Amino acid sequence: MRDLIITQNITLDGVIDATDGWFDPANDDADQSDLNEALHEQAAAADAFLVGRVTFEDMRGYWPQQTNDTTGITDYLNKVQKYVVSTTLRDPLWANTTILAGDLKEEITTLKSQPGKDIVTTGSIRLTHALIESDLVDEFRLFVHPVVLGHGARLFDRHRANLHLVETRPFTSGVALLRYRVA
Repeated sequence: MRDLIITQNITLDGVIDATDGWFDPANDDADQSDLNEALHEQAAAADAFLVGRVTFEDMRGYWPQQTNDTTGITDYLNKVQKYVVSTTLRDPLWANTTILAGDLKEEITTLKSQPGKDIVTTGSIRLTHALIESDLVDEFRLFVHPVVLGHGARLFDRHRANLHLVETRPFTSGVALLRYRVA
């Protein structure tokens, strides 16, 4: 059975809403090579990318047009099998994309039962909350940024979760990775 991994950029006070653009390292000149290496490790361990319609449309409007991306994100997103949870999207207009329009729990349970690597979701606040509420999440990978906002959508706004810490990894930029398995 495949694992469903929630990967989020998150502030110290639990905010995952990035509309204010807060998730850049505190110093734009900070060395991010170790952070980029961790992101590449996670990408190599996943062969499915799950998002909601709004996040998908935002990404589709940006990443396929990038020609000078040295991070590898463009290549990864163009090649990975993408799954979009939506009842309104008809044509994804991005290669390797499947629309999931049925019952969320059934669709994700079926996807998790198929052979393959990890299924990763990022962004997609409403989808993330629905996945947590449906007990479909196996692991949280939280990239904690040294920022406190005091407002905004939170990862565990109204959810209770029993988690087991499996990894902590600080990066030179001040960001820290916290990995938790669902207990």
